[in-house]
Amino acid sequence: MPKSIVLQDMANIGSNLNKAKSIIQSGGLVAIPTETVYGLGADALNPDAVASVFSTKNRPTFDPLITHISSIGQVDSYTLRWSNKAWALAKKFWPGPLTLLLPKSNSIPDLVTSGMEKVAVRIPKSELTLKLLNLLKSPLVAPSANPFGYVSPTNPKHVEDQLGNKIPYILDGGECEIGIESTIVGFDSEDNATVYRLGGLSVDDIKNEIGDVQITAHSTSNPQAPGMLKSHYSPKVKIKLGNIYAGLDKIKEIDQVGIISFMQPVQKVPPNHQVVLAPDGSLKTAAKNLFSALRYMDTINISTLLIEEVPDYGLGEAINDRLRRAAVK
Repeated sequence: MPKSIVLQDMANIGSNLNKAKSIIQSGGLVAIPTETVYGLGADALNPDAVASVFSTKNRPTFDPLITHISSIGQVDSYTLRWSNKAWALAKKFWPGPLTLLLPKSNSIPDLVTSGMEKVAVRIPKSELTLKLLNLLKSPLVAPSANPFGYVSPTNPKHVEDQLGNKIPYILDGGECEIGIESTIVGFDSEDNATVYRLGGLSVDDIKNEIGDVQITAHSTSNPQAPGMLKSHYSPKVKIKLGNIYAGLDKIKEIDQVGIISFMQPVQKVPPNHQVVLAPDGSLKTAAKNLFSALRYMDTINISTLLIEEVPDYGLGEAINDRLRRAAVK
C-alpha cells in the first residue's frame, strides 16, 4: 500500500529545491516543470511512492510511467543496453521532448513499467528540474500532474486547480515551453524504430536523424508505452472535431457553443467562447496553447465544443493526435 502522507489543505507553490528534495526522499509527491508539461514527480526506485502516483492520478496501473534522469551517463544504471539508433537520438535530442523505450534493468520496479520489459526514459529540458534530479540519488517518475484522462497542465496554476489538495508542493518553473508531451520511440531487436506516442519532437526530425520509422500511437487496453490509450486529454464537454462551420450549421443555440480554431476566429460565436491557437500560423504556438485552450473551455457555460484540426505535419501531427483522443468518449 502507498505510504500515508499528511498533506496541507492546498499545495505550496515555490522554487525551493531542498524542500522538493526532502518531500521526494520521504516518499512524497512533488509537481515538477518540464519543457513539455508539468509532471507528478516521485522516486522511481520507491515502489510505494510510485503507487502513490497511480492512486493520486487515479491512473490505471497497466499504463506505464516515464522515468526522468539528468544525464545520458545515468541510462546504463537503469537499462540493459542501448541500440545504435537510440544512442543517436539521445545524443541529438536530449535534454528535450524525446522519450526512449529501452530494456530495463532490475533496479527499476515492475510497477513503473506496468510489468513490461522496457522502461521509458528521458532527460527533461528544464533547468529547475535538472537541478532537482542532480540533488537526488534516484530518478523520478513524472506522468502529467493531473487526474488521469484530463487535460495536462502547462503551468503551476493548472496543477493547483486539479491536484492542489492532494500533493504538498508544486515546483514553479513558469509556463511550459512546448506544451504537449514528449514523443516516445522504441526499437525492436533489429533496431527498427517505432513511434509509440506523437509529441513535442516531430517525426520528421526523428527520420532526419535515423531514417524511416513506423508509427503505432494508440492502444485501447494494453499500451506498450506511456500515453498510448485512445481516450485521453479530455475536457468535460461534448467535442466535435472537424469543420467548425459545418458543425455550427447544425446547432441552434450558438451561445452554448465553444470554438477552438487554428488561425482565425469565427464571426457567429461570442469572442469569449473562442480560442485561436495560433494567430501567427505557427504550429509551435498552437502546441503551446493547446492544453490551456482545452482547460479554458471547461470554465465557460457551453454544451458543445467544436475544434478545428491543424495542418497535419511536424508538430501538427502531435496536436491532432491529442485532439482526436480528446474527442473520444
